[in-house]
Amino acid sequence: MKRSSPGYAGFGEAYLSMANYGVVGRWKRHKRMSMNLVVPVGCVEFVFWDPLSNPTCREEIIGENRYVRITVPESTWFNFRGLHKRQNVILNIASIEFDPKEVEHVEAEEIPYKWAEL
Repeated sequence: MKRSSPGYAGFGEAYLSMANYGVVGRWKRHKRMSMNLVVPVGCVEFVFWDPLSNPTCREEIIGENRYVRITVPESTWFNFRGLHKRQNVILNIASIEFDPKEVEHVEAEEIPYKWAEL
């Protein structure tokens, strides 16, 4: 990722997260952070929801069979789950350093999305 890349909104930090197979956590959205997500190991299903611009959820599956970067703008709700039974690693290149005061969470059932069976 370069400073001239589409979706680049500054650099705050980069960190890795694990996505366990089939596990759906709480939805979250960042008030100020833009994220650039890459899955270098495994495969992860992401779901995004922005009720102001689109009342339906958007799904993206990325990972070993589809190496791409997903840019997630601030204020977009998102959730994810791992699709491989082995490791699923997410790299987030964030526009700002993590601040627990700028992120919101809601439980999975509070967003109008039904996850498909694995």
